[in-house]
Amino acid sequence: MSPVLTDTGAEPGSRDPKVLLRQLPAVDEVARDSSARDMVVRWPRERVVSEIRQTLGDIRDSIIAGQFTRPVPDASSVLNQVRSRLESQDQSHHVRVVNGTGVILHTGLGRAVLAPRARMALADAMAGYSLVELDRHSGERNQRETVVAELLCALTGAEAATVVNNNAAATMIALAVLATGREVIVSRGQLVEIGGSFRIPDVMRQSGAVLQEVGCTNKVHLSDYEQAICDETALLMRVHTSNYRVVGFAEDVALSKLVELGRQRGIPVMDDLGSGCLVAVAGVGDEPLVAASIEAGADVVTFSGDKLLGGPQAGLIVGTRASVEAIRGHPLYRAMRPGKLTLVALEATLRLYRDSRTVRQEIPVLAQLEENLEVIEKRAAQLAGRLLQLAEGLEVEVLPGVSQVGGGALPTERLPTRVISLALAGLSAEQLGARLRQGEPPVLTRIHDQKVLIDVRTLLLGEEELVLLAVEGALAGGRAVKETG
Repeated sequence: MSPVLTDTGAEPGSRDPKVLLRQLPAVDEVARDSSARDMVVRWPRERVVSEIRQTLGDIRDSIIAGQFTRPVPDASSVLNQVRSRLESQDQSHHVRVVNGTGVILHTGLGRAVLAPRARMALADAMAGYSLVELDRHSGERNQRETVVAELLCALTGAEAATVVNNNAAATMIALAVLATGREVIVSRGQLVEIGGSFRIPDVMRQSGAVLQEVGCTNKVHLSDYEQAICDETALLMRVHTSNYRVVGFAEDVALSKLVELGRQRGIPVMDDLGSGCLVAVAGVGDEPLVAASIEAGADVVTFSGDKLLGGPQAGLIVGTRASVEAIRGHPLYRAMRPGKLTLVALEATLRLYRDSRTVRQEIPVLAQLEENLEVIEKRAAQLAGRLLQLAEGLEVEVLPGVSQVGGGALPTERLPTRVISLALAGLSAEQLGARLRQGEPPVLTRIHDQKVLIDVRTLLLGEEELVLLAVEGALAGGRAVKETG
């Protein structure tokens, strides 16, 4: 409830709340202004009036709270604010941005950038109707992920495959199918949290499976699994610690040993790879390959589509025919299955993996991970030279730096890179970074030692021009930021 204002006898021009409120124009007065009449040509009248009311309400609340320090706006000034609010509302949130953060798989920026062929396939599919659950040769209805499943089997050696909307869903449905009401044995050191409160113990509970921890945080032995097996054991599970590493005095059980034990006891084995990798990537550690898990004999392997694979967000499930068919037949599957756009982008991405000679150049995330430091240094030097020409007073340096893989993948890997450092007299690093982030196009950076850093490794080819436009806009004053109070 707003506080009651009493007349204090204050003169106009004072900061007395009652005086200021009397100076504030009414909604009808603002709506009758000629500028408002012009605005209703662009926006519906009810929307304009609603924003006038909201803007005046915000100013009124600020006055009552004693936080309004500027002159009380007239009708024209209020309409300027209304116009800014309406234009801001009309701007799409999910716009393309330039990633200068140095994090290749940046969760906040949508993780993997799709390959050009995948983007073209999406554009074509969105132009009209597209085949989803219909076979073009027979004319009969089929399973929507049939083609994607065939590609996954060809690339991994699995008997069968299916797709859900992310790897969390893949893990959940696999556990629900294979182990509801029974025990799943997992190493204590693999009880990961991947963010967003997604924890393996919680997933176990939600799926109906019963968690049976074995070993210690840093060490687990095959004998730990052997001793834990009982009549209630439904599954042996390995969880790849894709977002952290235990180093030093540590020991794990190889997947092949788990599979051997599982076969001796008649218990299936599930391998949750998290990120999932279809090809070895030079210089970025020993991330396990999906095909290696299938070769080792895992009954079910789950992994992501939008991380190291370089496709759209998806949860990929490969394994034995019996296991995959059971998963696909579960009631949860319909709630988790992907839409047509995911399947289109995933199919186009997987097709690129059929040619080992070109896949590392075609898939952006693989190209970024393997880009040569000398190439990065040359790109950085060229861009820095062009930035120096934009304005006097702009300080530009090329410095050594470190990029990260991100997205919960390869947590210990640090990739050498070159960053462009920007500093401008009269602007703090935070102010310059904000202008770049709010500009057109938005450029995301990181700040260190009071300088704005742009990591060249995460700039896609050709984005140098976008960086130049963004920096030029920031130097000119950037986009207006809504004032409060």
